[in-house]
Amino acid sequence: MFGLFSSTAQSLALQLDAADPLAAYREHFYLGPGTVYMDGNSLGILSRSAESAVQRALRQWRDLAIGGWLEADPPWFSLGEQLGARMAGLVGADSDEVVVTGTTTVNLHSLLATFYRPSGSRRRILADELNFPSDLYAMQSHLALRGMDPGRDLILAASRDGRTISEEDLIAAMDETVALVVLPSVLYRSGQLLDIARLTGAAHAQGIAIGFDLCHSAGVIPHQLSADDVDFAFWCTYKYLNSGPGGPAALYVNRRHHGAPVGMAGWWGYRKDEQFDMLTEWRPAGHAGGWQISTTPVLGTAALLGALEVTCAAGIETIRAKSLQLTSYLMYLIDEVLVPSGLGYGIGTPREPERRGGHVAVEHPEAVRVVKALRSRGVVPDFRPPDIIRLAPVPLYNTYAEVWQVVEHLRQIAAEREYERFPVGREVVS
Repeated sequence: MFGLFSSTAQSLALQLDAADPLAAYREHFYLGPGTVYMDGNSLGILSRSAESAVQRALRQWRDLAIGGWLEADPPWFSLGEQLGARMAGLVGADSDEVVVTGTTTVNLHSLLATFYRPSGSRRRILADELNFPSDLYAMQSHLALRGMDPGRDLILAASRDGRTISEEDLIAAMDETVALVVLPSVLYRSGQLLDIARLTGAAHAQGIAIGFDLCHSAGVIPHQLSADDVDFAFWCTYKYLNSGPGGPAALYVNRRHHGAPVGMAGWWGYRKDEQFDMLTEWRPAGHAGGWQISTTPVLGTAALLGALEVTCAAGIETIRAKSLQLTSYLMYLIDEVLVPSGLGYGIGTPREPERRGGHVAVEHPEAVRVVKALRSRGVVPDFRPPDIIRLAPVPLYNTYAEVWQVVEHLRQIAAEREYERFPVGREVVS
């Protein structure tokens, strides 16, 4: 698509930036001087609105103390439900199907305790071998708690190429032994986007419940969870949603499951109108809020409240359109500049827009040292073993010019073998 332009790649970047409908949103974020941040799929950048929201929550804590649960703006008591309703449009859900609560893996545990109901021959969980390890740990633990053998009863669909998972293989594995399917929307290494509607339809045709981890898609890809009839989903908010390190997570439960027994009950999921009656009988809220366990952490959640202002104002469809344009431009430059130079670079992300998330997996045999060289030049990517440099140009604050700059850095680092100046081996956090 970019080859149609007769200008140089750098000039093209400037043209694209000049026409960018989201350009003004860059000013909402604290961008380090001299730094090109391409790691928003691991941790998003602080926005001014998030900072203001946290400061406002601190003032309300100071001025209202315990009164803030009902008198703060918004009241802390219903903050999870209010933010869930605000976020629902980003994932194609109704307002009562989403709640902000807990953390990603805690929410998965809660949902597994609810939706993993082994019965008869249906006792196994289907996932994939490229899934994020924390999700697999949670599934293994629930199988073990039910007396299953995680090595046998957790089915991990194999990858044919080490990068992607075939949806045909996933569907073929949905047999009469499977009780539950849990998959990522976007594979965290390669950035492959799975077809949620197709996989959900296939699972339901076999009488199997299915849920999705949206950590690498929430805030950058629009979903239609309710229309696709997904049973449940869960996601973090500190990546593309910019809620800050360790920010709160969110979960979705399809309305047809509201009122079902909640697998891990906690008092914050109690009916709000009776919660402080302190009754010993469990009476869950009749919506997604019933899957809350513990009290909302107000200060961390306040950052999400502010960050969502930016995302919702920009619009998820516009964000997705720019994301696809940014990643298309990045892959175009890699194909046109890096690959013909024989510098060892390749792309591990699907090329088709409908199969691609928000980041690009750039492969290189010296990836871990290339990442270190990039950081020494003021570029912030991340590394995933064995050989992946993940680059996530985030639509709200990255520019096409920055994409061009990063590719030029990659070219120079490899052409001059600059990576050889850095030790082999990753950092503790990479």
